Amino acid sequence: MRYDDFREEYEGYDVAQVCLNGHPITEFARSQPEHNQKFCGTCGAETIDKCPSCGHFIRGFYHIPGVVSMSDFAAPAFCYNCGKPYPWTETRIKAVKDLIAEAEKLKPEERESLSKSIDDLVRDTPRTQLAVMRFKKLIPKAGKEVAEAVRSIVVDIASETAKKLLLGEL
Repeated sequence: MRYDDFREEYEGYDVAQVCLNGHPITEFARSQPEHNQKFCGTCGAETIDKCPSCGHFIRGFYHIPGVVSMSDFAAPAFCYNCGKPYPWTETRIKAVKDLIAEAEKLKPEERESLSKSIDDLVRDTPRTQLAVMRFKKLIPKAGKEVAEAVRSIVVDIASETAKKLLLGEL
């Protein structure tokens, strides 16, 4: 497939290449393949340019003919085509849930409630505000080490609404 034919099919988007841990490699994998890498230079993980669930390309830079643009590409959390989380999102969600499971200072029902809330923190849903409220209420009870580790990952993967609520911007 010629690059111009590809761009038409993918509505002006280039293809992004991202490692399995979420480090962006390039947002120009199709138009500038010389920058592609089989493995991540940051962590050594394998790289992908397609959703493992549905096979659609990961959206990269959006080309607008005649316009020069600076871009600050961040790996998307979910596939635009099938809605499934990319591997790096799944890994972070699992890590947070594993950390919560280790929070011995929380009662079992608190660990379960907090763990269930994580899915609503990473997506903007009608339950996001409730999830933020639960998170703010329960995470201090988890103990300093667990709370800090969970917070650092959650802030990284939280939806924009959840981030604003967590950081007090709303």
